[in-house]
Amino acid sequence: MSSAVPFGLPEGLASDVRERLAAVEETLLSSVRGDDPLLSEASKHLVEAGGKRFRPMLVLLASHFGEPDAPGVVPAAVVVELTHLATLYHDDVMDEATVRRGQESANSRWNNTVAILTGDYLFARASDLLADLGPEAVRIQARAFARLVRGQIQETVGPAEGVDPLKHYLSVMADKTGSLIAVSGQFGALLAGASPAVVDTITSACEKIGIAFQLSDDILDIASETEESGKTPGTDLREGIRTLPMHLVLEGVGSGPDDARLRELLVTDLTDDALHAEALALLRAHPAMDRARADMRSWAEDARAELMTLPDIPARAAFIGLCDYVVSRTG
Repeated sequence: MSSAVPFGLPEGLASDVRERLAAVEETLLSSVRGDDPLLSEASKHLVEAGGKRFRPMLVLLASHFGEPDAPGVVPAAVVVELTHLATLYHDDVMDEATVRRGQESANSRWNNTVAILTGDYLFARASDLLADLGPEAVRIQARAFARLVRGQIQETVGPAEGVDPLKHYLSVMADKTGSLIAVSGQFGALLAGASPAVVDTITSACEKIGIAFQLSDDILDIASETEESGKTPGTDLREGIRTLPMHLVLEGVGSGPDDARLRELLVTDLTDDALHAEALALLRAHPAMDRARADMRSWAEDARAELMTLPDIPARAAFIGLCDYVVSRTG
């Protein structure tokens, strides 16, 4: 696991975050060890595959608005990462994925049943840790988990008749991605004893950062010429997943000589390489990409505006640096 963060931190803060991320990693590994060999191996599969530990890092940063050494902070960081990892096991089953974080996915290595039950086990381990953090933390986590499930179901069934597909998409993103990132900031500030106003501000800003980050991933999936997004460019197109730029095209945002053809392609099976390449080229050149970037920047700027109301400490600068990084990812 890399403890590096993709944006600058003041040196003292960076040192503290690295040190406590090491404690998070140690607790993560101990949390997934068990008596059953298969369950232990499957549980460690994604923990040991690495990742940036983005959500735990947010917990640790937010704790600096209170007492960062408060006893509940590191366990809370472990809780959000276990929850996140559990959702990945379930996502891979639903998506029939074969690779996760550069390694064979659990459902591919074993089978769907093992992957689902491993995800359930990680949820249980998170709940065990959560019980020591008090009823309010349990309630926050339960409500976030409800949002995660709701977002997944809404994504699966699609928008109801009469519901704007773009609004539905943004709602799904807020529930599936924004909710747990919001809880990461909320846990860090709350368990460190920050004031209610600070907790509320960090929670709201982190949800916006989460949405902006997902939007930037959507843009990179189309715009990147390499696999900088972590996926082969155009993966969403090929899999029929409609993201923000595609919704904007279908809603008639922007105009170009090939609009009709692009809209036709976006409602077509794009597993054919030639059709996929044509759709990707047309989408990259479409004005909807600029509009998607503007929408993503708007979410990041709204988060920044909220963060600027917080006390002027290094942690605030770190959160604002994160807003800037999200915007810079897409050029």
